[in-house]
Amino acid sequence: MSSNHVNNRNRQCHSEMASNYLPIINNKNNNGHVSQTSKLTSIALLVGSASLVLTGCQSNPTASTDVAASSTLMDFSTANPAQSQRQGHAFTASQEAQAERYAQLFNQEKYPNTEHQAKAHLLAAIRQHLATEHVAVAQANYQAVPFIDADSIDAGSSSLLRTIIETYAYQPKGMYDSSDDEAQAEARAELAAVGVESNKCNENEDDDAYEVCVVEGINYDYDDAKDSIESDYPSDYYKSRAEAEAERKAIAAILSEAGENEPTSSDANSDNEYAYDGADDYSSDDYDNYDEYSSGGEGMLSGMSGLNPKTLAAKYEAMQMAKQRAQTELTNSEELSMSSTGLIGNILTMFSRTPEQIAASNAYQYQHLTFNSVSQYNPKQRQLQSVYSYDYATPTVSSSIQIPVAFDFNNSSVTLDPSAIMPIVALVNPENTPLPSQMASHTVSFGLPDSITAQLPPAVLYDAVLNAIQSSMAELAPEHFSAVDISGDAFAKEVGATRVVKVYFGSQQSGEMIGKTLKYVTKSLQEYVDANPEKYPNGAMLKAALAKAQLYNKGYQSADVGSLLQLIEAIGPISFNQINYYYLDNSDRLLAKQQRVNIGGDLLGSTTTMLNQVRYDKASFDHHALTPLLAESFGSNAVAPIDGNAWIAAQRQKKTDYKRHAMRVTIMRMAA
Repeated sequence: MSSNHVNNRNRQCHSEMASNYLPIINNKNNNGHVSQTSKLTSIALLVGSASLVLTGCQSNPTASTDVAASSTLMDFSTANPAQSQRQGHAFTASQEAQAERYAQLFNQEKYPNTEHQAKAHLLAAIRQHLATEHVAVAQANYQAVPFIDADSIDAGSSSLLRTIIETYAYQPKGMYDSSDDEAQAEARAELAAVGVESNKCNENEDDDAYEVCVVEGINYDYDDAKDSIESDYPSDYYKSRAEAEAERKAIAAILSEAGENEPTSSDANSDNEYAYDGADDYSSDDYDNYDEYSSGGEGMLSGMSGLNPKTLAAKYEAMQMAKQRAQTELTNSEELSMSSTGLIGNILTMFSRTPEQIAASNAYQYQHLTFNSVSQYNPKQRQLQSVYSYDYATPTVSSSIQIPVAFDFNNSSVTLDPSAIMPIVALVNPENTPLPSQMASHTVSFGLPDSITAQLPPAVLYDAVLNAIQSSMAELAPEHFSAVDISGDAFAKEVGATRVVKVYFGSQQSGEMIGKTLKYVTKSLQEYVDANPEKYPNGAMLKAALAKAQLYNKGYQSADVGSLLQLIEAIGPISFNQINYYYLDNSDRLLAKQQRVNIGGDLLGSTTTMLNQVRYDKASFDHHALTPLLAESFGSNAVAPIDGNAWIAAQRQKKTDYKRHAMRVTIMRMAA
């Protein structure tokens, strides 16, 4: 753009401003006695016009100089090679800068943000942790809190699930209730008896006797039965039109079976009059519609009639009003409570815990209860040895249940101390339960049968599961991983951590992990089967099962499992989530872990939180009270465990011998 064009543009702007000024000046000269309001209006118009003109007259920075223009645009109107070259280089540099900025926004591998960095550090720590031998010391504590805080806006409100259950099962006082079924059955039996008498009248050939029987006998008995039903059941029952229609149609069905509204063709003209008169206020339309009603009532959706939106809304309003009356009225509180929530509501209330009960549980139970464990992990041997202890200690009561458990995946065996469950075994099988003095060792080892290990070695399954967990976590979205400030974390200072990574597992993330793990395990096992075709020919059980699993795995995505868990959480009586904190050092070595699990729901009225702290340091393991028991049970100097498989075989042989002996005795007695 030339300088002459810029000057012309400036002159045009000045002329436009002058033209805007002239009307105002002329108006001032011609009207000397303008009111104060007109002056203010003129000033406002002047300022507005000036701002609009100045806005339109802003100079274009790209056209101010040739250098500025060449930095962003390529001017093809000139044939200056040097200028075109400068403009080309500038344009290329601008595009490269834009591409670099775009890559920084979305290429998280080259430019990771804090979430990706936290995820990368954690995955590296977990891989290193599972590949090296380590020990662990864990302690879990529990605490219960009300499901809804007292100062929350939701305080006093029920969950949608509980509201639906209570509303569907609610019956206002005086309305039909399931407890009246017996009385109604008796009333209907009485009407059926009336129908039998009506049939006897129909069989009577004497027309006069039939007329008297119908008019004076049947109608009289029917009226008595009808009056009895109305007296036994309050009028509130008949206020519900649907219930009243059902009752009338049920009575009409009985009369129809009795022949009251189905006369023979010969008596259609004479006797039909009495039949309809005897039906009182039940019209022929009711009888005609009964078949339709009964066929629908006996169908698959017969129990869904109570889900009518209008009926549910009316019952809900009545239930809430009854609850309010129960809270304000002090007399007959038990009766009001029963009528306001019904039987189902009272059962749900019984399961729900009050804040006082929750406080008592924390003070007398959870405060003194801990779940402790020590573990030793050897990845090369695929061995995990642990001792779990359930401890309860108060100034007056102290108890501890300790269970050593060891898994050996290479040898396909599990070893445990059955002392904790031996009393239960003695109750079930007292004759064959050994006493502690009769046991050569306090641990028992059980191995999988060869028929199972030949099909699928546990070591293969162990590796598949372990790799699947790591791969599944690597596919989780980075926004679930976050770096945490540890400046105020006392536990981080205790274990000497330099960074903490928080991982949130809600129902969506947990379900996604389950779905991905299943698919990865299936894939790994399929690869093992394909690598060993001699062990798995066509028709092998494992090969067929994996083929079917692969087929079903194609029909869903892992996130669908998370959505399913969300649905269960939304409509089920449970709300759960899990939060994990991983404590690392500068070399991405896992030092400790803190796990917080929340379990509860509105139907329970409380949320129980389990806080589990795990330390992976040798010092804590060596000084723990359970470590000597672990060495005694599974150490190098431990007594060899009892062969559990041989013990089970001996028990079976004893039962077989006992049966054979009993059979011989029976045969000998019969022969004698």
